[in-house]
Amino acid sequence: MADATQEPEDGIWLYCSNSAVRRAARQLGRLYDDAMGDTGLKGTQFSLLSQIWRSGEPTLKNLAEAMVMDLSALGHTLKPLLRDGFVELVPDEKDRRVKRVRLTEAGEAIQRELTSRWQAAQSRFDAAFGKEKSEELRRMLAFISSPEFAERFTAG
Repeated sequence: MADATQEPEDGIWLYCSNSAVRRAARQLGRLYDDAMGDTGLKGTQFSLLSQIWRSGEPTLKNLAEAMVMDLSALGHTLKPLLRDGFVELVPDEKDRRVKRVRLTEAGEAIQRELTSRWQAAQSRFDAAFGKEKSEELRRMLAFISSPEFAERFTAG
């Protein structure tokens, strides 16, 4: 068995799950960003718009939890979407201190447009990686991003 401090022949350290996932995320991020084309939006913004669309009008806290982001990172990612009129913050009907995120008409339109671009990128991913392996990868990553996994990891 190789020592984790040794470099493999290709120079990529393959003994850290965190590093491997981050490298893959950066690579996929670039590829999916390119798939968004000239819309001016990135894959992360499409993901956020899609999560809002699926959730209805989530609270900021619920949206951050669903995206596995802290509130400040969510705010940073929402800022250009708010500026460009794709989303709006509205007070909760029951507790005016709580803010909900809502897609605007422009946000719904761009989310629909980006969905077709995403579907093309997803088809290319499935073709390159294999449809069954792609589905299994998403299931594994969903588990890794779950609170249950975080609890198990933290518990040691």
